[in-house]
Amino acid sequence: MNTFTLHLYAADSYERIDEVASFVGEDESGSFGLLARHDRFMTVLTFGLVRLRRGDGATEYLGLPGGVLYFVDNALYLSTRRYLRDTDARRIAQALAGELLEEERALAETRRKLHLLEAEMLKRLVELGRE
Repeated sequence: MNTFTLHLYAADSYERIDEVASFVGEDESGSFGLLARHDRFMTVLTFGLVRLRRGDGATEYLGLPGGVLYFVDNALYLSTRRYLRDTDARRIAQALAGELLEEERALAETRRKLHLLEAEMLKRLVELGRE
């Protein structure tokens, strides 16, 4: 069976997963799959689950808050802030719903606060310019 290598990068870790037979993920256009020897391909993954089928037939799942995917020279490079890896789809879906969703909410709240801070700083700069 033809396989490829997955290079999985997160903010604090790296994993090399050999003998991946197929990869199924989702981007803004919908679900897609990659097999060994696929043409060069690049996309941005959405929040959710991806499925890996190994050369021995085993299935693994990755839960991630989105990421950048690049397939070239029979190797798949996936970069994300964080990911969860498991062989049980139900277990990883529950973990994904809990951990990563909360992380995404916290990040959105941080962005909102930064936007308010920027607006306040701009307001004060305008006031200083008038003096």
